[in-house]
Amino acid sequence: MASPAEPQVTVPEGYSLHTENTAHILIASKEEAFLNPVQEFNRDLSIACIRTWSERLDKEKEEVWRRAQEKRARKGETKKARIDAAGTPEHGENEQLQTGPSLPQEASPREAGIALRLHYRPYRFTLLEALSATGLRSIRYAKEIPLVKHVIANDLSETATAAIRRNIQVNGIEEVAHSNGASATKPDPIPSSSPYGKIKINEGDACALMYNHRAEKSRVDVVDLDPYGTAAPFIDGAVQCIEDGGLMCVTCTDLAVLATTNYPEKCYSNYGGIPVKAEYCHEAALRLVLHSVSTAAGRYGRYIEPLLSLSIDFYVRLFIRIKSAPIEVKKASSKTAMYYVCVGCQTPYEQPLGRMIEQTSTAGNTNYLFKTHSGPPTSSRCSECGSALHIAGPLWSGPIHETDFVKSVIEHVDQNPENYGTSTRMKGMLTVASEELNDPFYFTPSRVSSFFHCVCPPLDDVASALLHAGHQVSRSHACAGSLKTSATREDVHDVFRSWVKTHPVKMDKISDQSPARRLLNKEPRAEANFTRHPDSMTRASAVKLVRYQENPTANWGPGSKAQKGVKRKRDENN
Repeated sequence: MASPAEPQVTVPEGYSLHTENTAHILIASKEEAFLNPVQEFNRDLSIACIRTWSERLDKEKEEVWRRAQEKRARKGETKKARIDAAGTPEHGENEQLQTGPSLPQEASPREAGIALRLHYRPYRFTLLEALSATGLRSIRYAKEIPLVKHVIANDLSETATAAIRRNIQVNGIEEVAHSNGASATKPDPIPSSSPYGKIKINEGDACALMYNHRAEKSRVDVVDLDPYGTAAPFIDGAVQCIEDGGLMCVTCTDLAVLATTNYPEKCYSNYGGIPVKAEYCHEAALRLVLHSVSTAAGRYGRYIEPLLSLSIDFYVRLFIRIKSAPIEVKKASSKTAMYYVCVGCQTPYEQPLGRMIEQTSTAGNTNYLFKTHSGPPTSSRCSECGSALHIAGPLWSGPIHETDFVKSVIEHVDQNPENYGTSTRMKGMLTVASEELNDPFYFTPSRVSSFFHCVCPPLDDVASALLHAGHQVSRSHACAGSLKTSATREDVHDVFRSWVKTHPVKMDKISDQSPARRLLNKEPRAEANFTRHPDSMTRASAVKLVRYQENPTANWGPGSKAQKGVKRKRDENN
């Protein structure tokens, strides 16, 4: 959202100016709050996604409003017809009728609805940033998202809230008093003349703030959780304080817990699941967080719709719509699974927790029956290579992206590239995500080749062989050189067994007990066709897009956590 006139910023002594798109913040020489410039991509992506979601929500609300107006108009026509048939009404009723707009006798219901309505006012939403730090993200939300009414910028640190207050003044944004109760979300009686959304600063515990907004009349439309580390402590409060149809934006930077088996006990305590030790661990990390949000929402009769789930650099970022519907809550068990993962060839065996049976009656009504699922999906050893299995999960096994939403975000970024400093990478990653299959998980030909001890086939050759066999293929945003497919892992291995026939492996160097020998000893069920398939080149591959991040600077990474205000004050007094 372009600003009509950016304020002139005077930089006081002891401060430096940091500018990101339309926002300017002053950073003290002694760190008051945490800021990571590398997270500009995260902030750009968040603005694009929240803006796209808000426009979709506004259209939904406008459609509901128009239907209500048309229904009101039809009632008005019916009442007029009854009055005409009965003759002249009583005096009081006639007065009431004349207070409405005059309609032509031949007006259609839709024309009558248009005549009755005053004007549809776009829905302006409330956003709560639970952990604001410097306030940069909140400032950008207020300045760059047109439909935002106000942003609640919260932080527990006194020095952080002081920095937020200073930075919103630098940006010419109006600050309004914040109340933890229902009044925080009531419409403002007098429209503001400011071109930006307002910011309400709150100093306090993020969980307490969200729980104070969980009453239906005081809920917010968007909650953004961007902590230093895990978002697990804030998820329960967030799913309760979001309006029906609202958006939860979640960042977790603890991939050492989510994407490895170094700390399975910590992962379970935070997210209620055990992580995966395999090359597709980053997709498993996304599914662990989705499972955690889904179970938290289900406790309150709510369910999730993942709009976009990305594994980016050193963190995961998810955009999840929260809705309420008892029947959808019941479906959650059929979208959740345990996985038995082979320690040798990394073949995953899915064990769904529940299954859903859909029955349609003769009257056309649909009924759902919810059952437990049979299992286990495999024996105690991998059926492909005979290695042991380790158990992971439960994980979210449903879709992790909504394709239509992702395409809408791409369209928005294409139309407004100047609004985002990282637009090139945004288009690349979003394009891959829009094409990505919902099937878990991805694989890389180089890793599968290492299991067979063979020369690695080209990516397009593997994709072509799977496509010729009737399977679907896509790339994965989470890993360069990766493929996702609707084929089983046995089908994938058959492609490599066919490849090995023309690219032999030196068997004398492979142990008789090696998993590679067991993989190679099996004959492929069908010969793979490696002829180049016309669909093997996805749009993300054909167009020169920046799909995967390259380290932009030296010492690149999550950065150091800001000092605690109390500790810094104590150090200054010594």
